Amino acid sequence: MPLPECRPGYREQNGGVIAQSRRSLRRGGRDNSPTPPTGRLRSLFRPRTVAGQVFLLQVVIAVLIVAAALVALVLQAGDDSTKDARERSLGIAETLAYAPDTLKAMTGPNPSKVLQPVAHKIMKETDVDLVVIYSKDGIRYTHPNPAFIGKPVFGARKPPSSPVTQTLQTTQGRSVVSYVPVTKPGGGAVGTVAVAITVQKVQTTAGRQLPVLLGTAAGALVLAAAGTALVSRRLLRQTHGLGPAEMTRMYDHHDAVLHAVREGVLIVGGDGQLLLANDEALRLLDLPPDVEGHKVTDLPLDAGIAELLTSERTASDEVHLTADRLLAVNKRPTAPYGGYEGSVVTLRDTTELRALSGRAEVARERLKLLYDAGMKIGTTLDVSRTAQELADVAVPRFADVVTVELVEEVLRGQEPTAAISGEVRRAAVRGRPGYQPLVDVGRRLSFAPGSPQARCVESGRGALETELTEAREWQVADPDRARSILERGIHSLIAVPLRARGTVLGVVDFWRCREEAFDAEDVPFAEELAARAAVALDNARRYTREHTMAVTLQRSLLPRGLPEYSALEVAYRYLPAQAGVGGDWFDVIELSGARVALVVGDVVGHGLHAAATMGRLRTAVHNFSSLDLAPDELLARLDDLVARLDRDGAATGGEEGLAGATCLYAVYDPSSGTCSLARAGHPPPALVGPDGSVAFPDLPAGPPLGLGGLPFEATELRLPEGSQLVLYTDGLVEDRERDIGDGIELLRSALAHPDRPPEQTCRAVLDALPPDHAVDDIALLVARTRVLDPDLVADWDVPADPAAVSRVRADVARQLKDWGLEDASFTTELLLSELVTNAIRYGSAPIHVRLLRDRKLICEVSDGSSTSPHLRYAATTDEGGRGLFLVARYAERWGTRYTPTGKVIWTEQPLHGGAGPAEGPGDDELLDQWVDGTL
Repeated sequence: MPLPECRPGYREQNGGVIAQSRRSLRRGGRDNSPTPPTGRLRSLFRPRTVAGQVFLLQVVIAVLIVAAALVALVLQAGDDSTKDARERSLGIAETLAYAPDTLKAMTGPNPSKVLQPVAHKIMKETDVDLVVIYSKDGIRYTHPNPAFIGKPVFGARKPPSSPVTQTLQTTQGRSVVSYVPVTKPGGGAVGTVAVAITVQKVQTTAGRQLPVLLGTAAGALVLAAAGTALVSRRLLRQTHGLGPAEMTRMYDHHDAVLHAVREGVLIVGGDGQLLLANDEALRLLDLPPDVEGHKVTDLPLDAGIAELLTSERTASDEVHLTADRLLAVNKRPTAPYGGYEGSVVTLRDTTELRALSGRAEVARERLKLLYDAGMKIGTTLDVSRTAQELADVAVPRFADVVTVELVEEVLRGQEPTAAISGEVRRAAVRGRPGYQPLVDVGRRLSFAPGSPQARCVESGRGALETELTEAREWQVADPDRARSILERGIHSLIAVPLRARGTVLGVVDFWRCREEAFDAEDVPFAEELAARAAVALDNARRYTREHTMAVTLQRSLLPRGLPEYSALEVAYRYLPAQAGVGGDWFDVIELSGARVALVVGDVVGHGLHAAATMGRLRTAVHNFSSLDLAPDELLARLDDLVARLDRDGAATGGEEGLAGATCLYAVYDPSSGTCSLARAGHPPPALVGPDGSVAFPDLPAGPPLGLGGLPFEATELRLPEGSQLVLYTDGLVEDRERDIGDGIELLRSALAHPDRPPEQTCRAVLDALPPDHAVDDIALLVARTRVLDPDLVADWDVPADPAAVSRVRADVARQLKDWGLEDASFTTELLLSELVTNAIRYGSAPIHVRLLRDRKLICEVSDGSSTSPHLRYAATTDEGGRGLFLVARYAERWGTRYTPTGKVIWTEQPLHGGAGPAEGPGDDELLDQWVDGTL
């Protein structure tokens, strides 16, 4: 209810409370809502209000002060003008009368002829109205009107004995006239000089200042009015537009209500000072009458109420026990109503509800516990962690010990059976400090028939044992476990099945050893708590299943192991993200000519779709690499493939697009020590030199795969033997808590150890960049380079002459003998003779033969033509076309790769001879088709 105030001092500083009360007491159909700003402005001019009366009074006083100031200024200006006129006229008259020329002219034969021009000049230059010189008999010598010269002045004035100034009222207005005698040296007067100035002309100068004076007065009036308006406006806010009679009536009503209401009322200021306490509040809190004006913290109040009064929080029917009373406390801020910082508190005596307070508190704690359970259970999608969260929430607020047992299939993410049979596994346990569990987490156990756990599983409802010492059936079924539990002081139990979607996932046991045992009212709450936890457990189980499926799919799409290569020593690491598998992949692909391709890629996103997309891209890279394409050309074809798949998916409205993938493709040639690299939006590799220097080559970035429109550019690097080429995905160097620049520097520090083998390098990198709680997959590929011994490479230039074939065969035989490979001599000579013959017949110069001894014996024949040979069956009448059958039969692998200057046809065969694969035509069939006489 709105609260009144009864003391004038308080009323002045707390208008908000008064306004709230005024709105509740005013009658007569008036608008009781808060006065809007425009209404308040109009109220300033309503004389019925105190603010209006004060405003009008102050405006009238300001106007009178300004008017008096203006009158004083005008009078002062008039006096100053008259004084100035007297001084000017007297000074001019004295100057003219005392001039020697004036006396000389007046005593001369023709005074007017001499003096009239002088008088006229003086009038013009000094801006006086009249200069008259007349004789001692009153005859005018000078006058502004020549007609008056020679005539006597009015009243036939005689020369005064001394200078005289008079103020006269003339037809021109008030004038000041000064008379000065003209005397001879002996003392006798010969005439008089009279100078007249009209005061109005002098006041003209003062009149020029009148606008300034009026403007200043108007400004002063405006400032006074504005200040008066501000004061009146504040008074209007203080009184809220009430008239004196209304204010008196309102205060009387407020005093009556404040002291008659049977509710305690407290008003506390923003500084913690008690501003108001009515009689009921003093009675309920047992406070003395003079507490107003004291700090709340200095009053003898219960700690809970004192904390509430001094805090900034609000309260609604908050129950506090003070002395022998149970008080319901409400607290609200006064700022929205009164415009000052503070709070109003009401107190109601609810002692009769004391018997029910315990139940209300328990219910409140239970509701809060359920709320906390909803917030704290299921924060992760890990089954074991969710079970532990259930135990942590319930101890000690509901139980003293909580154990959670789950079906084995649930822990593995599999669909559980319809009922629990056989053994379960302890998934979580939590007890009060010092509690030692009988069965540790991870151990298996079974439920004895007739035990509370078995009964709850059978019934699907919670099983209550208020006194375990009387549960004979449970003690007989498992006496050892029962005895151990009772020895620990545990006396009551609630066993609740964890059910989700009609399936039992496990059992949660709530144990108590405190004085208060479980009763029947605790069972519904335990079932509700278990039901909420079961939903979170089922979600975690389903996520575990899907995550396991995705990881299994992903790992099946990644290399399961890498063979040994002569060109490189390779080690790798792959770590899936914690939130779900992603689309990162890596690969090491064996190419022709002892070359090896290194691939690292990343598909944006997580889940099965990202893993499946990764598998498609990895397969595409394998297929394109079999064509021996350059890195930039391979990425271009992969970009076209991704764009096409993306368009097809968008057209059918089916799966998500494939855009957002990146890739880095590198080809290392051990015979020359060169590495050709190209990347599509992927982070650049790290190159570790044999001296320990770490560099990140500035490769052209290229657009991510699927965007199209921009070409890819390859870069060729020469790698010294023993260098390490490190390929990685962005999940290694970038996460939410670390910038990619910091990650690069950490990677640089971890790689600056060239003596480590690749396996140790991988371990050191992951130690320096720990993947804990990684939000993205991490793929890391480390390759240490090797260079083929020049003695294991032999090459010859071949002229375009069929007779050169025999020389090539002879050179190859000698080289194989030097290598100790005489067993492979016949097959190698046969393969090279066919390839060289084809190059001479169908290719173009230059023709070159290269022989490499690696894990396999590699033969390469290159020429300047870009035409590729094709394996086909020759007709019986054809003279040739059967040489490639021999190549395909006796070589393990063969193929063609293109170079900027032509092509290379290559074959691979075992080092010590032996036939190729058994598939295909037999030797007799091949010989039957061969008609060439050279064989």
